[in-house]
Amino acid sequence: MMKILPSILSAHFAYLADEVHDVARDVDMIHVDVMDGRFVPNITMGANVVEALKRESKVAQDVHLMVEEPIHLLPDFLSAGADMISVHVEACKHVHRAIQIIKEGGAKAGVALNPATPAAVLDSLLREVDYVLIMTVDPGFGGQRFIPSMLHKIRAVARMIHEKQVPVKIEVDGGINSETLPLCLEAGAELFVAGSAIFNAEDRHVAIEALLRSAQEK
Repeated sequence: MMKILPSILSAHFAYLADEVHDVARDVDMIHVDVMDGRFVPNITMGANVVEALKRESKVAQDVHLMVEEPIHLLPDFLSAGADMISVHVEACKHVHRAIQIIKEGGAKAGVALNPATPAAVLDSLLREVDYVLIMTVDPGFGGQRFIPSMLHKIRAVARMIHEKQVPVKIEVDGGINSETLPLCLEAGAELFVAGSAIFNAEDRHVAIEALLRSAQEK
């Protein structure tokens, strides 16, 4: 079943708890982008934000670690209450160990791929993870345009999942809106991270409804 995951990177940080409460009326999970200023240019938020939002809302949190050597940060995010955590294969020397730590901590484990990273790197990982996060823009900034060639990667990963017969979900992040979501859905994605398309809208409920409707109309 498809899900919309509002990315709080596009939310108003001064009213973050209110922003989360607003979208939690329509979704059961939010997406938390963690950036360290090294793996990607920007610096965003840490485990303290995850922990604070856990106290404010029961909505689940999908934590996307866009950081160098994320393995050292995993205990903090697990303790903070992250429900899903993905690490970038480009930034993690010991990906299998990171996956193991995440799962032992009680969260679902994912691996993330930058646009230039080929799907083939997943060959030894698909049997270990719960989901694959395919970046459909270069990570580090919100509001970017969707890269159309990523549809081929989504299809390639979907084929790999089918061939290996593993219960792995495909998540997409970057430039997701009412036009690109149906294309990704058709290619095989199930989890859709949307930031600007939701938080830049005047009414977040209407924006989420529009995304869901775009999937049904395809």
